[in-house]
Amino acid sequence: MRPRDYLADHAPQLACWLVTLLLADLLAQAAGLTTDVRAVLAAILVLSGATTLVLGYVRDRRFLRDLADNAATLEHAWQLPLVIEEPDSRAGRLVFEALSAQGRSAADDVHEAQRRLSAYRSYIEAWIHEVKVPIAAAGLVVSRLDAAERPAVLRELDRINAQVEQALWYARSESAELDYTIREVPLVRIVKGACKDNARLLIESGVSVEVAIAETERVFTDAKWAAFVVSQAMVNAAKYGACHVRASACVEGAGSVDERTVLELADDGWGIPAADVPRVFERGFTGEHGHAQARSTGMGLYLAARICEKLGLGLEIASEEGRGTRVLVSFPHDRRRLTLAERTR
Repeated sequence: MRPRDYLADHAPQLACWLVTLLLADLLAQAAGLTTDVRAVLAAILVLSGATTLVLGYVRDRRFLRDLADNAATLEHAWQLPLVIEEPDSRAGRLVFEALSAQGRSAADDVHEAQRRLSAYRSYIEAWIHEVKVPIAAAGLVVSRLDAAERPAVLRELDRINAQVEQALWYARSESAELDYTIREVPLVRIVKGACKDNARLLIESGVSVEVAIAETERVFTDAKWAAFVVSQAMVNAAKYGACHVRASACVEGAGSVDERTVLELADDGWGIPAADVPRVFERGFTGEHGHAQARSTGMGLYLAARICEKLGLGLEIASEEGRGTRVLVSFPHDRRRLTLAERTR
């Protein structure tokens, strides 16, 4: 709080103090006191009043400054009482107690919301696992159909299963930190696993995948979650006109703190219009080509971006309409583990 603001807040007290000063001077004059004595008396009154104001300002200034600074920087304002000191003044303590009560109430609301979200997530996961049973059973029934009808039905079952899986990933992505394990895994295994998971779609769409990644190329990540990110790139390539996808990897920033392995998934599909590229990771955004595809939900890349954020991976898209799309997934190197490995050679 600035001094002028403090003075403005205490304007009534200042006015009363000035009136008291004038009355004291009139009484001193009526009592026959000399001018020097009256001047000393006025100076004492002025000094005592100014000291009171300054001490009050110094006492309140720290609390109000901390309150304003933390309110502007804290992510959750209800945490204010946890980071500021309780003031000395009675009025300040009343404010502090009110903030503490509000913070406790907000914390209780947050915990209740988290409990409900956890319960909802558990229900969704259980429901999805239950739904996958009849889907698998339907696949077995389809295997008995005539050969002419079988591919179309299997294709629709794959679409249903893909949407169910996407719902499961979405439910898990909100609390991914509870459901992943970072390990050193071969990058080629992640890519080939994604190819296997989407084999039917890639074959029926006429998409060939070239994996140009060395068996020795390893990254630190959770293989299951990373495979989902790679799958989204392959599914999009199959959806949007690609005939060929090439997966390659290289190390960038070697020897620096930003050293990382970059996986590139390049396709020769329709490409993404320049106006749509900045929005491809937005939830529900389908873009120009997505509107033409009734199957597009706009959730795949959104989930991929969310998962990369949770895992500490980088995710970028570069595209040119009519020439194809490049999806770049960056895997930061674990410098501490690499250093330890070098020391033990």
